[in-house]
Amino acid sequence: MSSAVDAAARALVRRDRSEADVRRILAREGVSDSEADVAVERLRELGALDDQRFAANRAAALAERGYGDAAIAGRLGRDGIPRDVAAAAIDDLAPEGERAVRLAAHRGDPARTARWLAGRGFCADSIESALPAIADTAEAELG
Repeated sequence: MSSAVDAAARALVRRDRSEADVRRILAREGVSDSEADVAVERLRELGALDDQRFAANRAAALAERGYGDAAIAGRLGRDGIPRDVAAAAIDDLAPEGERAVRLAAHRGDPARTARWLAGRGFCADSIESALPAIADTAEAELG
């Protein structure tokens, strides 16, 4: 059991991880499910493993890098974060529409920017709210 806790702790030394990610690492190292359960519980008790903290930090980092809510939710899901925890983390971010407007203000061509935002996981309403910012930027560049 101690070796399972040590292996899980080593996985957390370089960066914060989700519980699911730690469990995958332990499984790759041949740790049994029961030993992994004990190790994960111990790290939770110590505060070293916290899916809510991980989700909040990961969501904030992805939003900062220009991703919309759908993309953030997808990434958190792949990280093994439960939907309700992911939704709470996304709810704590600045509204998606505001983030889209801020990003669009620094880009050029409205059609390309709209496609770019869609590709980054922004919903249609957020993209639509950003279109005036895109148009204003284009007019300023032309005028």
